[in-house]
Amino acid sequence: MTISIDPKTFLLSKQLPNLSYSATTHRFDETWEAPLSTLLGLGRAAGADFVEFFLERSNYISCLAEDDQITSISPRLSTGAGVRVFKGKADCYVSTNDLSFNGLKSALEKALGIMALHLPAPNSYVPEINLELLRDYATKKGKDSWLQECSSMREMGEVLLAANGKLKQTATHIQSRRAAYFRDWQEVLVASSDGTFARDIRLTQSVGYNLLCADGTNRSSIGQRVGDTSNPNFLTTWDYGATAEDVSESAGKMLYADYVESGTYPIIMANQFGGVIFHEACGHLLETTQIERNTTPFAEMKGQKIAHESLTAWDEGLSGNAFGTIDMDDEGMPAQRTLLIENGILKNFIADRAGSIRTGHPRTGSGRRNSYAYAAASRMRNTYIAPGEHHVDELFNSIEKGIYCKKMGGGSVGATGQFNFAVDEAYLIENGKITKPLKGATLIGEAKEIMNKISMCSADLGLAAGFCGSVSGSIYVTVGQPHIKVDSITVGGR
Repeated sequence: MTISIDPKTFLLSKQLPNLSYSATTHRFDETWEAPLSTLLGLGRAAGADFVEFFLERSNYISCLAEDDQITSISPRLSTGAGVRVFKGKADCYVSTNDLSFNGLKSALEKALGIMALHLPAPNSYVPEINLELLRDYATKKGKDSWLQECSSMREMGEVLLAANGKLKQTATHIQSRRAAYFRDWQEVLVASSDGTFARDIRLTQSVGYNLLCADGTNRSSIGQRVGDTSNPNFLTTWDYGATAEDVSESAGKMLYADYVESGTYPIIMANQFGGVIFHEACGHLLETTQIERNTTPFAEMKGQKIAHESLTAWDEGLSGNAFGTIDMDDEGMPAQRTLLIENGILKNFIADRAGSIRTGHPRTGSGRRNSYAYAAASRMRNTYIAPGEHHVDELFNSIEKGIYCKKMGGGSVGATGQFNFAVDEAYLIENGKITKPLKGATLIGEAKEIMNKISMCSADLGLAAGFCGSVSGSIYVTVGQPHIKVDSITVGGR
């Protein structure tokens, strides 16, 4: 049987300027399939090995209460798209605020030009890319109404002022009280030349305190923040009373605490935000971005021992409402779990598409970005040390003299894992018991060394919200761990 094909049904390159598509402007849905599949086909016809479009709409607002006043309400709206073009292992990225067909086509042309690729001749056929049926996580999981269900500006102000009022009741020697909240809503659509076509809505919220106390020359500053994804009613369910009591108690103890003496100590690091050191000092070194830059000591150590045999660590996007939880990454890959370290052995790296192409490590659903202005990169999600078999008391009983690091503060990490982190709340351990508060402690070390000195992990895994900055901007992540014992580490002090 002979099949005749009408050439008029094929799109020619010269027809592109006259095309008109009616994609929905207030929502990313199936109507975007036709224009995006055409543009992806144009990119492939120009000689690109792979083309990806990332579309985004975002609605952000933050609110700050200082003492008994609302001092700042900052909204931000944005809409835009980015196109990424690969040729071999090289790639480039161009972003635009113009989501019309011609606007996206112009961005694609610029990206192709950067890669020394050219649009096909006027009479060349442009094959449309056959995209999958839209994987719509937002509609499937009831996320389309989230933005309307979030707290109003009035409610934000009322909650934060009430929270600051509670802090005034619970703390003493107050110099300043701050309660801050933000809500970040984002709708994204990913379409790429491998057929990916996926949509999602993310809702990330965070609220917390910062308390500064002073009495003469004595000072203490304690902050505490909680975060959530996927719960529009998050702010109204915040137990600010319990948080105020916790922050006030910590600030009071640190106000008159003795300064720690510099030296080398065994330490116990608390669960939850204590995991920030693993995130910074080790997690980043397991991203394929670091392999590409030759800035990780672990590049050739897959399958080898890089940590104490007591340590197992995960990175995943699936833990309930945790800060780094995502249904899909910013390249359209569904979230999953990645075993990073098992009993001290390096098992996997954290990889996005570019990292996978350039290093050979498989993608892990970890292509993430701050917004459409950035190309996706290998980034962490919920990253934590897994729970161990010990009871917390066993960790303390194993230490004759050491330091308990209850709350971690800020710090810095060098390119290859050297770090220093301040400890906001610390206590002296003597003969297995906490004896007195200490302040001014700074933990100093190197990733390759400290990972081999984490000799005991308790069973009380806790997660905490965090923010992570890297090549693709600032993103929301979770850090975490159970209580852990580090056999020895340098502690800076007085």
